[in-house]
Amino acid sequence: MQVYREEGLALDQLMAFAITDDHARQEQVFENLTYNRDPYIIRRELTRTHIAANDRRAIFIGAEAYMGAGGAILRDLFTEDRGGFYEDAALLDRLVIEKLEGISETVKQAEGWKWADVHIDYPHANGLRRTYPQPVDLSEEDKAAYAMASDEFNRLTEEWDSAEELPDDVDQRFGRLEAEIERIDALRHAFDPDVVARGGVFVVLAHDGTARIERGFIRAEDEQAGPEAETRSDGEDYAVNDDCEIIEDGSGSDSDGGSDEEAEDDGKPLSDLLIRDLTAHRTLGLRLALGEQSDIALFAVTHTLAAQTFYQGTEAHCLEIRPTSVYLAGHADGIEDTAAGKALADRHAEWAADMPRDVGDLWGFIASLDHASVMALFAHCASLTINAVKQPWERKPRAHETANRLAAAVNLDMTAHWTPTVRTYLGRITKAHILDAVREAASEEAAERLSDLKKQPMAEAAEQLLAGTGWLPVVLRAEQLVMSAERQDEAADAGSADVAELGPKPAQPETAEEDVAFNVAAE
Repeated sequence: MQVYREEGLALDQLMAFAITDDHARQEQVFENLTYNRDPYIIRRELTRTHIAANDRRAIFIGAEAYMGAGGAILRDLFTEDRGGFYEDAALLDRLVIEKLEGISETVKQAEGWKWADVHIDYPHANGLRRTYPQPVDLSEEDKAAYAMASDEFNRLTEEWDSAEELPDDVDQRFGRLEAEIERIDALRHAFDPDVVARGGVFVVLAHDGTARIERGFIRAEDEQAGPEAETRSDGEDYAVNDDCEIIEDGSGSDSDGGSDEEAEDDGKPLSDLLIRDLTAHRTLGLRLALGEQSDIALFAVTHTLAAQTFYQGTEAHCLEIRPTSVYLAGHADGIEDTAAGKALADRHAEWAADMPRDVGDLWGFIASLDHASVMALFAHCASLTINAVKQPWERKPRAHETANRLAAAVNLDMTAHWTPTVRTYLGRITKAHILDAVREAASEEAAERLSDLKKQPMAEAAEQLLAGTGWLPVVLRAEQLVMSAERQDEAADAGSADVAELGPKPAQPETAEEDVAFNVAAE
């Protein structure tokens, strides 16, 4: 207050210091201030060791429970602080773990899992095999309840379709019906009791401050030898094929196939060499036929991708297409805990829950899907094979060019999946790059105000200035692929599919001046 009276602080700067009543901390921050005394810098320095109220941990616990455990919350008297700042990070973490443990114990007891483990962050490198629930038939009672709830819901929907606002009793009725329908829908998939008896769950804190329950993990000591690959008592490896026939390791090799004449002596109907010869001709016939039936080709490729995506250790496909999926968490820390990572995991889990238990039933399952569902499954499996990661030692300009074309074709907007923060970007680039970003997203004046700050304060201030602007680094921006006039004519002749491959078509000129500029750009 004395400094303010002496005109050493402006009113908004003085108000910023009121975020805390710790005078020692106020004096410490004041003494370390540079000539740049913007209020947001003062608030940031005073709350550097605290956790914002919009942090997922704070959302999960809530202010009342945190303060009830002895924690304190700093609040700004003069500006919107979005709920204040939680002072005791250690206490908050302990409360999160304790609450997650309570949820995990409830899930474990209610569902019968062998173990339950809790983490604030999802343990991606857990090394455990994961299983998913399988489709099961509803009981007659549940079927009847589902039909009754659906009929009532549809009747109410039709009755109140034109109403601008629902009466309270009708709205509550809708809520009860929706809850009943969701409850019964959840019963359509269930884990095998043996899996539950041997498996466990992870209970973690989701990105939005809710408890995230991931089920169906099997530890190595709880694994059971499956039929696909076992070990005989004499130490030799063997496998069991789809017809439950034991195939010795190395059987069917080219060197020891035997001759046609040996078949009669061995009591075999045909020799291995002749079978190989005949099946080679059959393979040639299949290649010729499949190449002429695009719908069946799509079906077969979908089966091949799904068999390797959702089933481990099986060779149930005859198309030699090998999908690979790069582990993105090895390239970007925490990427799988983002909203986009959770959305992809949820989509995969939904498909996994629909897969038949036996891979031998996969062909029939896909055959039972409508065309749109087959296309959706194909798209999901294909999407997992995308690798647009740029490694410093790699030289794949054509592959990255294709990734750019793919991004344009799907209208990828990375502002929905990524924001520049100190952790994700600003703390990992030079001061010059930070200022360029602020200059481009905000203004030249904003960049000038930050120019004399040290790296960390500059990055933190830039994060606030870039928030909500939609700014992206060049590598994440949508690339507009411009076609020449000649290529546009070729695309039009080839059809809409080729247009999508080439990229979005630029807007057509409406005036003579625009026409000149358009032609220059095209050239």
